[in-house]
Amino acid sequence: MIDSWYATQTRSCFEARVARDLSAKGIETFLPALDKISKWHDRNKVIQVPLFRCYVFVRIDSELEQHDVLNTPGIVRILGASRIIEPIPDLEIESVRILLRAPVAIVGCPFMHVGDWVKVKRGPLTGCEGMLVRRKNATRLVLSIELLNQSVSTEIDVTDVEPTSRLVIRRDN
Repeated sequence: MIDSWYATQTRSCFEARVARDLSAKGIETFLPALDKISKWHDRNKVIQVPLFRCYVFVRIDSELEQHDVLNTPGIVRILGASRIIEPIPDLEIESVRILLRAPVAIVGCPFMHVGDWVKVKRGPLTGCEGMLVRRKNATRLVLSIELLNQSVSTEIDVTDVEPTSRLVIRRDN
């Protein structure tokens, strides 16, 4: 195991506590968070909310540190496959750090691939379902009429769609 970043899954709403407890153990953590205005009954308050709910990133380089992480209250697991933890490339962590420092609006969105079937959740196309495609650096929604073997597409903001499973209607002859 080399000195690398790993993603830990936490219990719901335990991100800040886990990051604090791991830092107290001398383990480097990264909890990307955004300021959000929370409306209370008598006032507005700015709170920090995790960018990735239920995840805290840790930099570990030994089995001992891995053991310390796993024995921290609120930690569910270190992400990986087949019981082997998988590092996150430094570039991905650094890209998130740069994004958080930049004066741009940040909106979380579901992880989607070009070719996924999606449903529009807001805007004038709310309720439409189609395939997400990319054309000339733009994200597009493709709507198809299978019986006609024809499709139409429109540009769409990826934050306005969510992944969904495609409803397949079988036609029996």
